[in-house]
Amino acid sequence: MTLPLSELVLMLAALAGAGAIAGVIGGLFGVGGGTVLVPALFYAFSVLGVGGESNLHVAIGTSLLTIVATSLRSLATHRAHGAVDEQVLKTWTPWVAFGGLVGAAIAGVVSMEGLAVVYGVCLLLVALQMGLMPERYTLRKDLPTGWGRRGVGTMIGLLSAMMGVGGGSFGGMTMTLCGRPIHQAVATASGFGLAIGATAALGFAAFGWDAPGRPPLSLGYVNVPAAVIMGLLTALTAPYGARLAHRLDRRLLRRAFAAYLLLTALSVVLKAL
Repeated sequence: MTLPLSELVLMLAALAGAGAIAGVIGGLFGVGGGTVLVPALFYAFSVLGVGGESNLHVAIGTSLLTIVATSLRSLATHRAHGAVDEQVLKTWTPWVAFGGLVGAAIAGVVSMEGLAVVYGVCLLLVALQMGLMPERYTLRKDLPTGWGRRGVGTMIGLLSAMMGVGGGSFGGMTMTLCGRPIHQAVATASGFGLAIGATAALGFAAFGWDAPGRPPLSLGYVNVPAAVIMGLLTALTAPYGARLAHRLDRRLLRRAFAAYLLLTALSVVLKAL
């Protein structure tokens, strides 16, 4: 399937705008830009009439590839400030990466309707955590080890892959609930995002290689031009969101964004169903 030049330009412009906004959101709230990129891509493909029954899969797979670029930059910045717990990153990353691959495999055999339900429920959990849970609330004194670490790490990667988000949403939330300081949690979870994005994006490309109903210029469930444009723009605009976070009422912003996530979750589920 090919697009007329005018429609291709319109699609690229829409993707550029979504990528710029996602970068700011990610820097502002410390959550994966995928909470913005996935619905933006899903609706952009639908409105422009490209693709079909695989649009949500492609939106998620494409978002995962953009996470690689943003996580690389973010991790380097956090390391320069000494905020990353390297021991946690070393011991948790293999299981998080494994979970990302498992999540991609599951998404490859799940229908768009089923994937939309998973996405909506997980996004609802993120919204509730941001809107209702106190930032310093904890469930235990430290992170689990042994089989607890393997199980939780795998679930972080699996759910993140099926949502198209990095490590900040579930990885950062897990670390703060286990008593780690918020700055250390955000910094270390950026490394989780790199592991999730790399393994899950490869999985989405492989498992969707011959899938029907994909937008043009897609490798499996990854749309190449969208990933390049959004990856560049999210990496460029994320620092502006981080600076803006220090100037605004963070509590009010978190609740407003939680409301946005709730509405987005409902809209994606309803549109897919």
